[in-house]
Amino acid sequence: MALQTYRIEREPFYRPTGDEIALFEAAHAARMPVMLKGPTGCGKTRFIEHMAWRLGRPLVTVACNEDLTASDLVGRHLLETEGTVWQDGPLTLAVRHGAICYLDEIVEARADTTVVIHPLTDERRALPLDKRNELVTAHPDFQLVVAYNPGYQSVAKDLKESTRQRFAALEFGYPAAGIEADIVAREAGIGQAMAARVVAVGERSRNLRGRGLEEGASTRMLIHAGRLIARGVAPEAACRMAIVLPLTDDPDLRDALAAAVGACF
Repeated sequence: MALQTYRIEREPFYRPTGDEIALFEAAHAARMPVMLKGPTGCGKTRFIEHMAWRLGRPLVTVACNEDLTASDLVGRHLLETEGTVWQDGPLTLAVRHGAICYLDEIVEARADTTVVIHPLTDERRALPLDKRNELVTAHPDFQLVVAYNPGYQSVAKDLKESTRQRFAALEFGYPAAGIEADIVAREAGIGQAMAARVVAVGERSRNLRGRGLEEGASTRMLIHAGRLIARGVAPEAACRMAIVLPLTDDPDLRDALAAAVGACF
């Protein structure tokens, strides 16, 4: 009951691009920590939501950032009317009750924060709560999953080897054009032919990566454009709003992207 609100009742749509489902199921059966690597908006979070539903496990998600402290993860004492009480953090909840704990963009968290997960990623499978003088042994169904974009963060924010080597890894990328068009059509509610044109815009933007753009258009951005089109927005205007303007402020790059949109529509 403690994690009832973290259960996913309806199947999240996910289109596999390889053997990632079978590999994750094997890792989950072994309760192996898993790292999901891939660019922004390529489907890492949707994948883990789908797997939590598929495996019937609650999913506790933490969006990591530089202000995330160890106490935010494990818990803290709170002062209430009846006195001081302990409140478990999201990681501790997952450890106690057997959920999948998903730490999104793990490299954004401070190094002294991520160290707290180390005892959970080896044979100990335990979480020390120093403030309570308690050692929480992980529930048999607990699994730790982290995700990050290896091509985005600076070297200073990359994962330490002492953390990286504790995980098995699955690598994600943007799907092949046909699969991505299927995803955009399904998620945005537009026809296959229109989805294919939106995907073509995305592919052209990705060709500009390293030539002015840090990232090309993500699948998520393409879905946003498709949803605007489904609402009656002209395709060129939808792509400008959902893809061109969010990607860059550089006038020359915007012109190049606008030309790509024009070529596709």
